[in-house]
Amino acid sequence: MHDYLLYTDPEPHRRTFLKSFHREQTAQFCSSCHKVHLDVPVNAYRWFRGFDEYDNWQASGVSGEGARSFYYPAKPQKCADCHMPLVAAKDPAARDGKIHSHRFPAANTALPFVNGDDEQLRATQDFLRDGQVTVDLFGLARVAEAPSTAGDSVSQGQASARTSEPQLASTFAQGEESGSFGAVPTVLSPPVEVIAPIDKVMPTVRRGDSVRVEVVVRTRKVGHFFPGGTIDAQEAWVELEAVDDQGRVILHSGEVADEGRGPVDPGAHLYRNLLLDEHGNPINKRNAWMARSVAYVRLIPPGAADTVHYRLRIPEDCGGTIRLRAKVNYRKFSWWNTQWAFAGVRDPADPKPSVGPGHDDGRWIFTGDTSRVSGGIKAIPSIPTTVMSSAEATLKVAPKGAPLPADAPLLDKSVRERWNDYGIGLLLQGDLKGAEAAFEKVTVMEPDYADGWVNVGRARIQEGNMEGAEEVLRRALEKDPALAKTHFFLATALKARGRYDEALAHLRTAAEPYPRDRVVRNQIGRVLFLKRQYKEAITELQKVLEIDPEDLQAHYNLMLCWQGLGEADKARRAQALYVRFKADESAQAITGPYRQLHPDDNNERQAIHEHRTAVPSPTPTARGTSGAGR
Repeated sequence: MHDYLLYTDPEPHRRTFLKSFHREQTAQFCSSCHKVHLDVPVNAYRWFRGFDEYDNWQASGVSGEGARSFYYPAKPQKCADCHMPLVAAKDPAARDGKIHSHRFPAANTALPFVNGDDEQLRATQDFLRDGQVTVDLFGLARVAEAPSTAGDSVSQGQASARTSEPQLASTFAQGEESGSFGAVPTVLSPPVEVIAPIDKVMPTVRRGDSVRVEVVVRTRKVGHFFPGGTIDAQEAWVELEAVDDQGRVILHSGEVADEGRGPVDPGAHLYRNLLLDEHGNPINKRNAWMARSVAYVRLIPPGAADTVHYRLRIPEDCGGTIRLRAKVNYRKFSWWNTQWAFAGVRDPADPKPSVGPGHDDGRWIFTGDTSRVSGGIKAIPSIPTTVMSSAEATLKVAPKGAPLPADAPLLDKSVRERWNDYGIGLLLQGDLKGAEAAFEKVTVMEPDYADGWVNVGRARIQEGNMEGAEEVLRRALEKDPALAKTHFFLATALKARGRYDEALAHLRTAAEPYPRDRVVRNQIGRVLFLKRQYKEAITELQKVLEIDPEDLQAHYNLMLCWQGLGEADKARRAQALYVRFKADESAQAITGPYRQLHPDDNNERQAIHEHRTAVPSPTPTARGTSGAGR
């Protein structure tokens, strides 16, 4: 009867369940679960941000509300555009034979796998493989091998970067919603010459030499950070394998133990956050309330890229060619978390572990009874790994000491975007000279591409070369006078040089098409504050808080403005909110002992680092060789 009445007159059902905010405020509705924080009642510690899909989407080009993105989609997109795609259906609600899918395809391969839901698993893996991210075996650099940073317990790396902007208390990454986006510790060493793209140039290496392979991972159809969600409990990583034509494995970073069923290589390039409790134990049981410090966070913003560096040592008995294979892999839930969730029990040899609101020092073993676990599999499952993207390329190998051919990079409009992606990855990890060199090549390949000049300007601004930044940003305006990001970064350079009126004019130009870009609004408020126009600054900063009531920079500048007006009570309120949301830098001390004991994690913490294999595998005998030599 219910179904019959529903088919006869669906309007009451629609009015009951489909609210206006489902259509008009889709992302804000989703943010009720996808923008989280923890506070004292939960963690007995303090406020800090948890995972946050909403803010990064809202501030990016994907939403159509961010003025400063590297790339923009053809049209703005909301959550449902990706996660509720139109699918063919015979449902009475179908329009033109289609409805919005309620499978909500995203990244959870674990649930359908353990429940034997093959259709949902297929839909999820198809979604993950549908060009969400791409991997590019981009370039080769004949650069000397630097000392490993894996054991460097002193270097502070990206997690404790000091910038002029106050830092939000967060266990997640900060993207374009933050004024300090990209402001990691910087390196100003001369750029290395990169021979790229490898698949177009096919460069030559010599036996006995050591070279660096540059791999670029790019987010393309992702509207938030990659990966998203509870990134402390899942695995996304880059795998690179180098095999010569004799089947010898020269390098394999990111391999999964136990023929793909075990843990990921601890030295792999991982996309995740590594959180620690107050005693320096990893947060690996979804016990986020115990988190007190962040060893590192590495995620890729939407419409951006990450550059990964691999050290390739060429054996003296290497074959005539080396085949490179790169992959971006994803596994829903890390190996340790899966073992613990299904069979984790306290180690009886550790009967009285120290456990408190902020730590768990106990040992766990994976021998528990799995007969009553949820799901169809009554054992510890081997969650499948999904290859989201892959690429292959070949290197030629010359004899030891032989003259190297004059391999040169390809600088052609057809590969402009690949060079631009490479530069973005370098910029976001603080290699400013390398990024600038890559972006300058972009301007050579396509002089009318305004973003190339803007990106050169971005690198120079981070370096502090404001005069040089102004020069190239004005060239970008000649190419595209309406490009909002150019006006924003030009304003940044002008503000640094004390030219506040000019800076304010460019900021207002950037804000006109993007009135909900919080960083642009914050900078307008900051310039007005510097001009001692406190009331006007407060008006702008309050617009920021309409977008995000927890915006740290807005509260900081409001505190200063209220102080400037002599409004002590309002200044104290703004200060209290600023202190509430501001990071506790002293918590970084927790990471020191952990990093000393875990050199691979310490290496990952460094903004710029290499992945390497200590010793290549032996040359296989003829009897042991098969295909790729595995």
